[in-house]
Amino acid sequence: MADWDVIVVGAGPGGYPAAIRAAQLGLKTACIEREKPGGVCLNWGCIPSKALLKTAELANKIRHADDFGLSVSGLAVDYPKVIRRSRKVSERFEKGVRGLFKKYGVTLLSGDARLLAADRVEVTGAAGAETHTCKHLIVATGAGARTFPGLTPDGEVVVTYREAIVAEAQPSSVIILGSGAIGMEFAYFWNAMGAQITVVEGLPEILPREDAECAAVVRKEMQKQGITFHLGRMARSATRDGDGATVLLDDGTILRADRVLVALGIRPNTQGFGLEELGVTLDRGFIAIDDACRTNVPGVYAVGDCTTRGGLAHTAMAQAHACVERIAGRHSHGVNYDAIPSCTYCQPQIASVGLTEEAARKAGKSFKVGKFPFSANGKAQGAGAAEGFVKVLVDDRYGEILGAHLVGAEATELVAEFTLAMTAEATAETILATVHAHPTHAEAMYEAVANALGASVHI
Repeated sequence: MADWDVIVVGAGPGGYPAAIRAAQLGLKTACIEREKPGGVCLNWGCIPSKALLKTAELANKIRHADDFGLSVSGLAVDYPKVIRRSRKVSERFEKGVRGLFKKYGVTLLSGDARLLAADRVEVTGAAGAETHTCKHLIVATGAGARTFPGLTPDGEVVVTYREAIVAEAQPSSVIILGSGAIGMEFAYFWNAMGAQITVVEGLPEILPREDAECAAVVRKEMQKQGITFHLGRMARSATRDGDGATVLLDDGTILRADRVLVALGIRPNTQGFGLEELGVTLDRGFIAIDDACRTNVPGVYAVGDCTTRGGLAHTAMAQAHACVERIAGRHSHGVNYDAIPSCTYCQPQIASVGLTEEAARKAGKSFKVGKFPFSANGKAQGAGAAEGFVKVLVDDRYGEILGAHLVGAEATELVAEFTLAMTAEATAETILATVHAHPTHAEAMYEAVANALGASVHI
């Protein structure tokens, strides 16, 4: 008889929901974690970074208090306190995961996992090595920062998000390599804290996975904030230079700063614990999975950033629920990968779901584009955050929402309406028939759809 019905390797945003849901469904469950429950997202990524970004947003609002008729002088940044506040937020949620494990009967096994077979895992912890058997094995080991030759972090001056999120020493200048979500969020935060920021991006526009028109709005607003961009340029090397660092670009440009942040994507944590020996198929290092999160090895599943279908914390959570429901023999709708939102939390925020215009054209779709600027939205004007717009792609034949792209102060909250519409297969006419409260930012979504259908009265 197996020790466990389910063993989950990793307690990040894919692993801990999988373990909790399995236990809720009556499966005897253990979760193996070598660091802190909650994984990168809760401890070094999504959660603490949002605490830092809220501080940055408040600092910038105070600097522009006069726009609202307020007089504020002498803004001072206590940088160590800013960092410590974010750590307290993470610590609270890490304790929360431990509490949920206890509440639902998940056993947390602390240590390093090694897969001995599809139904057998060795855990090496403080007390030594123990072998545990299971009926079902879920790999949720996540991912770490991607590096390249010549761009290897030293953890002090040339850093990744792991070091940057906890360092209490305030930099006066930072070079950020990469303009994805991590790069742009740190750019916004450090700039608001008073640092000189330079962003290097190899592609022609920042946030290359987002709608280019939306990304351009973010870049232009950040340039107004004093951030410098080197677009279409690759970093050849980043080397420590005394107390700072020197970055060499491919065109010969030399940049210098106190700190360099390497934010060039992620690499999966799939090496060195037995996946290859077990015969699990990897694709560029990521675990290949099917729609049920199954690997090619019977009884072995995978969810989250370590898989070919990962990259976002909420994707990992959705995969975890779908995977465990099926393990338990229950019906699951699975994960609708066509309706997964993407969010970046700098200001202005940027969020999207579904197809871009370019992708829709390549797919042979016939569609209308509707746009509505926040400058024509009363709530946004009153809040002093009127930059940006909402863009929606509506299928010509059926009125299906093919994609939505938002840039503005509340974009990451607003995108949920379009995500729900796509998941529920609601049409543009459904949104147009839905009364949106006035005045709200959400009216901009209604107006964008109305514009696509030729029914807008406000632009």
